[in-house]
Amino acid sequence: MKTLKIDKETTNNILSDLLKRSPNNYDAYADRVQAIIDSVKERGDEAVFDYTEQFDGYRLTPDNIRVTPEEIAAAYEKVDDSLVEIIRKALVNIRSYHEKQRQYSWFDSQPEGTILGQKVTALAAVGVYVPGGKAAYPSSVLMNIVPAKVAGVERIVMVTPPDKYGQVTPATLVAANEAGATEIYKVGGAQAVAALAYGTASIDKVDKIVGPGNI
Repeated sequence: MKTLKIDKETTNNILSDLLKRSPNNYDAYADRVQAIIDSVKERGDEAVFDYTEQFDGYRLTPDNIRVTPEEIAAAYEKVDDSLVEIIRKALVNIRSYHEKQRQYSWFDSQPEGTILGQKVTALAAVGVYVPGGKAAYPSSVLMNIVPAKVAGVERIVMVTPPDKYGQVTPATLVAANEAGATEIYKVGGAQAVAALAYGTASIDKVDKIVGPGNI
């Protein structure tokens, strides 16, 4: 917890920080983000690899961009058993909640022969963005993957930034595996969202993208 002594200077600093988070200031970043999106759309993997090296300090290749089963297994060795147990208990609660929200198909035949109904079909593929670094919370993983799993989405793709050694936060990998992610890629930032939206040689595009994020 950060404690501040309130005076004229700190008040101005707090106000300035809050204004930076205002949607009214997002336009200042729009051009930079759009340039990343356009580059990924045009250059695919090459752009994703270049931006990851620039922003995260790690050089991706087609051979190391996807998290392997061995890396997931290694993550379990680095996470306390107590945390794994907590993740599994949380999964039960989150799944139970979203199962109550699930919509179902229905059809009703009228006496004159008219058939009324509603066909509910799950999306084929969903992308889940999970922040890294200090914002890497297993809860974000669970609350974004489980609804897709309950809805019946077959392909659930998670993207999350690597550190400079090409490693992903172990708790994030464990949570993703427990929740049911089918693919995990070591990509973060706007380049990851663009890859999910448009597709690259390494990451096939998805139908919908969810998850927490910043500007």
